[in-house]
Amino acid sequence: MTEIGKALVLAGLIMAGLGLVFWIGPKVPWLGRLPGDISIERPNFRLYFPLTTCIILSVAATIVLWLIKKR
Repeated sequence: MTEIGKALVLAGLIMAGLGLVFWIGPKVPWLGRLPGDISIERPNFRLYFPLTTCIILSVAATIVLWLIKKR
């Protein structure tokens, strides 16, 4: 039963973290509008891929997870 409890606590922390990101994310004006983000606009077509933002968030998540694993 302790494993189920740990899994539920971890799932709750992950959900709380995602909620925090969705809550604070729109208040960070530069997030998603960095140099290197791809934006193509044409008539009846719009493509936006935040490449640089994805790379920065991936590196940050990797560092955080590495630090957690190191502990």
